[in-house]
Amino acid sequence: MDFVSIRVITDDVARLTGFYEQATGLRARWSTEEFAEIRSATATLAIAGTRTVPLFAPGSSRPADNHSVIIEFLVEDVDRVYENLSGQVTGFVTEPRTMPWGNRSLLLRDPDGNLVNFFAPVTPEAAARLAR
Repeated sequence: MDFVSIRVITDDVARLTGFYEQATGLRARWSTEEFAEIRSATATLAIAGTRTVPLFAPGSSRPADNHSVIIEFLVEDVDRVYENLSGQVTGFVTEPRTMPWGNRSLLLRDPDGNLVNFFAPVTPEAAARLAR
């Protein structure tokens, strides 16, 4: 088995996709107006509209209702991401800070309220944990 993606359901695919394009610097690949993907070398963030939910199971997912998952992106420079998003994001949960496990981390909320963590290892131990 290989974990390849996480899918976020939203009422506004274009808005949420635009946010993630700016936040990551990656361009989305659009399949339909209701489905886009932000692909990196290791994983995919799929963004789908509410009209796709009944294709799986009607009522099985609700947009902007996440209270348990954090979407995480490994970046080179957390502080640069913070500067890049400062004019756009109003939902910063924490400004960049170094965590006890050795990652520099920035936690924010995307336009739908989902938690997003941009992080970079800043200690040798943290870098070793993330080595592929």
